[in-house]
Amino acid sequence: MAEELEIKLSLSAGNQEKALKWLLAQSGTSEGQRKKLVNRYFDTPQADLNRQRIALRIRQAGDQFIQTLKTQGEFVDGAHRRQEWEWPLMGTELNIGLVADTPVGQNVNLADLKPVFETNFDRQVVMIEEGGAVIEVAIDAGYIAAGGHKRPLHEVEFELKSGDSSHLVRWARSLAESVPVFLNLVSKAEQGYYLAGLHNPSILPADEGSELSVPGFLHSLSVAWLKGETLPVDEGDLVAVERAASSRGAQQQFRDVHASLLSGESVANLAERVALGQLQLSIAAG
Repeated sequence: MAEELEIKLSLSAGNQEKALKWLLAQSGTSEGQRKKLVNRYFDTPQADLNRQRIALRIRQAGDQFIQTLKTQGEFVDGAHRRQEWEWPLMGTELNIGLVADTPVGQNVNLADLKPVFETNFDRQVVMIEEGGAVIEVAIDAGYIAAGGHKRPLHEVEFELKSGDSSHLVRWARSLAESVPVFLNLVSKAEQGYYLAGLHNPSILPADEGSELSVPGFLHSLSVAWLKGETLPVDEGDLVAVERAASSRGAQQQFRDVHASLLSGESVANLAERVALGQLQLSIAAG
């Protein structure tokens, strides 16, 4: 078992190209390999894994096959921290015996696991070495497919390989100064489950009061983005978010975002402007 720490940013196809050019123009970066990844996700007909916020997939990259199991983990200072298991395979067949040896295998009828959806994309890797830290940036462009439907996939993902995690947030915030990005707490797997009709999260968390916390705000934005909707807020709902934005020098970004949300603008449209990503990364890095 390993632990991964990453920041995932969603963006448009055009802005993704700008992000790649920006990254390669920075000191300390180098262009890595490019590869095509085919990913098939598995679950039971009752979506038992998804209910536990667990993703199980087989990834094909050329003639290599990797079976991966990931937990949802936790969101800390702008980054996701997850547990992850990986096993090499000889082909595309799921090896349920490997899953049985993990804590996940004790709570699911593994014989019921079937393919549910796919995420297929081209990945361009950029490596960053800075101040003793090594970061792998994955620029993914492709689509998610389920039940005869597709949705586009464009992401820039910063993953810490070694060193101080503060470098992750610094690089993400620097990119957000030049390119509109969206800090996305909805994983590729959650997007696939939503497209497959097996996951329909509420935009506003049930455990939040009328005033959203900073984590609640960030998560609600991601769900609203997923569903193509606005985040329904009133004047007093974002007091805690405004306070965090003010303490981190993002007052103007907050005002711009708040006004757009009050007007009913969708989060997906708002993500096309730099203010939202800048606000998210400012308040997430507490």
